[in-house]
Amino acid sequence: MAAIVRLSSACRRGFKPLFYQSALLSRPLVVPHKYQEQPYLLTARIHASQALYAGPGSKAASLHWTAERVLSILLLAMGPVAYFSPGPVMDYSLAAALTLHGHWGVGQVLTDYVHGDTKIKIANAGLFLLSTVTFAGLCYFNYNDVGICKAIALLWSK
Repeated sequence: MAAIVRLSSACRRGFKPLFYQSALLSRPLVVPHKYQEQPYLLTARIHASQALYAGPGSKAASLHWTAERVLSILLLAMGPVAYFSPGPVMDYSLAAALTLHGHWGVGQVLTDYVHGDTKIKIANAGLFLLSTVTFAGLCYFNYNDVGICKAIALLWSK
């Protein structure tokens, strides 16, 4: 909403905005009236390919983004709760939340830097294997040792 107010105030001062010129994603720029006659388009284009599993009306990316933010906020809240009331429920909750947070983070790195169908499949398989081993290791640590909460408390006590 603030962008609309700024754009309207700029239009009253002698600027004319360029609107979307194609079906591609574009970021409009504000251009003074004296440069309006230029024949080339002054927009930055982003060429994005759609995900193979998501249809054009899918909200999967939006829901995933929201879930990542909710999990991050939950992790912030889990820290003090784990310190003041350690226990098995908190240990296993931390194991699941930390593993999922790490899985999504490394998945974004792989999405940005791994290209090619075969390489993507191998990287995703490795990521799922790493996440599975991480979760199993944390659960093993919670079951057979002191647990995540008490282990962190022991590290801070020394």
